Amino acid sequence: MANELVPIQSMIYEIRGQKVMLDSDLAKLYEVEIKRLNENVRRNIKRFPPEFMFQLTNEKWENQRSQFATFSKDTRKYKPYAFTEHGILMLSSVLNSDKAIDINIQIMKIFVRMRQFALSQSGTDEQIAELRKLLMLYIEKNDKRVNDIIIALNKLMEKPKETKKIGFCTD
Repeated sequence: MANELVPIQSMIYEIRGQKVMLDSDLAKLYEVEIKRLNENVRRNIKRFPPEFMFQLTNEKWENQRSQFATFSKDTRKYKPYAFTEHGILMLSSVLNSDKAIDINIQIMKIFVRMRQFALSQSGTDEQIAELRKLLMLYIEKNDKRVNDIIIALNKLMEKPKETKKIGFCTD
């Protein structure tokens, strides 16, 4: 399968409030058949909880296909799987090839840049609150790293406490 020069970032979609990549795009990048990629996932299904990977519903798949011309040619029998950032990381452990490792590194760098960009934007309280809501949708109860981010966002949202003036004031 020839590796076409397609920017990885254009293969990242927002579905169910999460940034994901579809199995067909990942298979193209890894230069494997979709069937082989999904076989490896099924053999290692314990590594892919619902917050790492989910299968699109018929309605969501039809919606995606109608929005993007590249999907209209996809005639597979089964609905595609969508992989979150963590699911893509897990793929590198089940597709143990140099190509998979190299592609995963590129994908992770893009996710990091997207996150840095989102956090670097000076936003209003409403934008921060919206970002917090999206993170809350994404978080699993015991994921401490995301919880730390939410705590930091909450601190950003708090109004600064008034401080007492010390020294001589000439008001």
